[in-house]
Amino acid sequence: MNKPIKSTDPQPLTPRGAGSSFTPASANGRGRASVGVGMAYQDPNEESKLPMPGTERKNADASKPSNAPPKPADTLTVLTGGAQNEPPKPAKPQASSGASVAGRSTAGPNGGSAIDTILGRLVIEQGLATRSEVEECIKSRPGEDLSGQSLASLLIDRDYVTKRQLERLRLQVEEERKGQQIPGYRVEGKLGAGAMAQVFKARQLSLDRLVAIKVLPRKHSNNPQFIERFYAEGKAAAALNHPNVVQAYDVGQAGEFHYFVMEYVEGSTVHDRIVANKRTPEREALDIAISVADALRHAHDKGLIHRDVKPKNIMITPDGVVKLADLGLARAIDDKDAALAEQGKAYGTPYYISPEQIRGEVNVGAQADIYSLGATLYHMVTGQVPFNGQNPNEVMQKHLKAPLVPPDHVNPKLSAGISEVIEKMMAKSRRDRYRDCGEVLVDLKAVRAGEVPPHAHKETTTAMLAEVAQMTTSQAPAIVEDRSQAPSPFSDGRVKTMVVVLIAVLAYAIGITIFAAFAAMS
Repeated sequence: MNKPIKSTDPQPLTPRGAGSSFTPASANGRGRASVGVGMAYQDPNEESKLPMPGTERKNADASKPSNAPPKPADTLTVLTGGAQNEPPKPAKPQASSGASVAGRSTAGPNGGSAIDTILGRLVIEQGLATRSEVEECIKSRPGEDLSGQSLASLLIDRDYVTKRQLERLRLQVEEERKGQQIPGYRVEGKLGAGAMAQVFKARQLSLDRLVAIKVLPRKHSNNPQFIERFYAEGKAAAALNHPNVVQAYDVGQAGEFHYFVMEYVEGSTVHDRIVANKRTPEREALDIAISVADALRHAHDKGLIHRDVKPKNIMITPDGVVKLADLGLARAIDDKDAALAEQGKAYGTPYYISPEQIRGEVNVGAQADIYSLGATLYHMVTGQVPFNGQNPNEVMQKHLKAPLVPPDHVNPKLSAGISEVIEKMMAKSRRDRYRDCGEVLVDLKAVRAGEVPPHAHKETTTAMLAEVAQMTTSQAPAIVEDRSQAPSPFSDGRVKTMVVVLIAVLAYAIGITIFAAFAAMS
């Protein structure tokens, strides 16, 4: 018999189409940055994520041979100009006309150096030589005993390129070799990866500051839908300027890479804290929720909905500053074209997704983010997700139909106020939910101050009074008619009529008699 999945390690919820967050490069979770759109990412520690906009279409050309130039498997290697797959090989010194470009460093594929790899790619990209010509030069090394000769000199010797052309490539090759594939930034290492993006730690040279750079994988660099979604995330983030939102700096393209530069945030995520401590103390959870609600209010005021609020997208710096990250699913509230295109499809993370997102409704708005924040707050203070199951479909069905177990029933140490707020945030009907994040903030701050949440408590009181009234009505004593004796003849309507007529005639006769007596006396 299968056991329910654990809320802090939801491994069964990893179907195709999973995951936008990434696994940190280090175990302590420091130096993370958000990863955007996601699909088919097989991270065993990542909660399931439903397919992203544009990922439903199957890639019919995936199995077809490509005419593109050979590319290293590791993006980091390309960005930093490091070794590819093989350890360094000793190089024999040999003068060549291309020596200024092709000084050897570490070995790359087919026995070549990392510089040769970069040079070969640039030569092909710029149309100076064909792919087959470059491969011919590389393959000729063993047969012609030219193991010490650089690719540059081979290209010149075979008249595929000229010295002048190679000289023009020298600075570009050196820049890539120094880790400046993205102009103005030096990549220092990899922070993490998802199916739709890889994130690198880099230094912005002009301002001498650390940044995080999200890079679209090269396998998606020719897919217009992926590229459009990637730039949409960058533009959405750039529209926001709030202390509790990861700041966007730049978005663009450098060669084959589409990149998105953002604020580098050191620290951990709320998910990390849940895994480490299970439950978050109520006051601490309220502080985090207040910061996120304020960030969401700013986004909603700017016309954007996040659509993927969850513990892994909430970061906390060592100084305690809360940052909402990952706008990979963000969409303009009034973007009717996008809403219609996504109609009937569920986008989000099953553990925290709102009912209207599950149904794929067109008019998904700010209240969807409120629901997801409520589910996140529930997870923080109880140590378990609101609804669990063996697979995403089961979890989502519970979001739609199953009653929510009140948080203070799971964790009796919680105050009644925070339980009321969470229950209102997670109301299945939007009519019963908070209208906006302004109302959420009022109640969260009230509970934080030890006061009664005015919006949630008002609704709770009204509901309780209605329930009491209904119970009183249902429990009222019933009047039971005694039918053990024979019915009275006066219960018959005809008898009643005859009695009335008889009384009327009798009264008339008495009246006439009295009147006649008075007349005789006078």
